[in-house]
Amino acid sequence: MTTLSDTSSWLPLDGLAPGFDANKAPAVADLTGREFALDGPDGTVLTAKFTDAGVETEHGVDQAETFLVDDDLYYTQFHPASRPDEAVSLFLDLRAGRALVVTTTIGEEGTPRVTQRFTAATLRDAAVSGDEPAPTRALIGRRAMWVYSTEHAYEHVYLSPHWYTWQCLAGPEKGLADTDENSVWQLRPGIYVFTWREKVIPCAAVTVADHRDVTALRSHGVLFGLDESGEKQTHFTFGAHGRLLSATVHPEEYDPAAD
Repeated sequence: MTTLSDTSSWLPLDGLAPGFDANKAPAVADLTGREFALDGPDGTVLTAKFTDAGVETEHGVDQAETFLVDDDLYYTQFHPASRPDEAVSLFLDLRAGRALVVTTTIGEEGTPRVTQRFTAATLRDAAVSGDEPAPTRALIGRRAMWVYSTEHAYEHVYLSPHWYTWQCLAGPEKGLADTDENSVWQLRPGIYVFTWREKVIPCAAVTVADHRDVTALRSHGVLFGLDESGEKQTHFTFGAHGRLLSATVHPEEYDPAAD
């Protein structure tokens, strides 16, 4: 039996994987045959060509999964074989001509061990409109439940621009909870890239979550980190259905969402 306060007994990332992807959305092939060059303020961020074999970038050709998040809004996930300590999450908004790249990296040491870098870009030769992807405080104060399978359910409490608390409601981690680093970026109104970086288990997650209907939340994402041995990378995608449980309204002078 897991001793809740003994973090050395917590489930490793590879132990969580079986069955965790039951609510994952089907991958789509909508982008096959298309190529996108992403430009940032300092030049080309990434060039991605979608083929039957996967996605071709400067890293080479890697297997990839692409999910449809909303009309003309796609999420692609891949783990470059040539750079095994990195995972790439690519968000393409074809309607707005914008993109966001999240690079998750396993470091040699540090807390958290797995870190993330966010790069907003535009799609070359596309008509660009709307706001660029940017950090947001829109989730602060919300408490949401996410169901990943018939066996796995968690709740998230979004505390501040830097911290959130999770608690496992069902599954092999039931009863475990912690407060970890998080980042939230808005892609479209009500659609957010929510990421977290754990301090106990060497892993991080990237999700894209649709909060427009608080009774029917939907997310797609990836977990990336090290297995129980601490030597091998673990990378798997998943999905979840959810709903808003509650929302906290702080007095204005104590509001953590305020600047």
